[in-house]
Amino acid sequence: MALMRVHIGTDHAGFAAKTAIVEALRRRGYEVVDHGAEVEDPEDDYPDFVIPAAEAVAREPGSLGIVLGGSGNGEAMAANLVRGIRCALIYSQATAELARQHNDANVAAIGGRQHSLAEAVDLAITFLTTDFSGEPRHQRRIDQLTAYETAAGLAA
Repeated sequence: MALMRVHIGTDHAGFAAKTAIVEALRRRGYEVVDHGAEVEDPEDDYPDFVIPAAEAVAREPGSLGIVLGGSGNGEAMAANLVRGIRCALIYSQATAELARQHNDANVAAIGGRQHSLAEAVDLAITFLTTDFSGEPRHQRRIDQLTAYETAAGLAA
């Protein structure tokens, strides 16, 4: 039985890291949905892969997402345009843990050119295996973000 469904998307700059992460997660029993890229094409555009991955996470409560690119910055920006997504740029074990524990992030952005393949895999696994703390102060802040998203017409 799969641990959870993980949606993943990348452009060419995160392609090698995505391949390593997908392989590692499937070995660990995760159900991985790969939203591309299918080949390493230096002319591809990250929104074409990141936005569908984020939309899939938004449609499937309980699923999580990982998006990759060269730095992870543009990918985080793209994912955060999707209603209901809280995407965090993770670049250390601490940021991977805190994104889940404090922010209940449902998508992680990783810079494929910023880490070795092993480091990228470790960051992804840390993100996926860390739970939201549920502490009232953190939930209150998430509720404030959701309220703004709704009031601004960004949420359904």
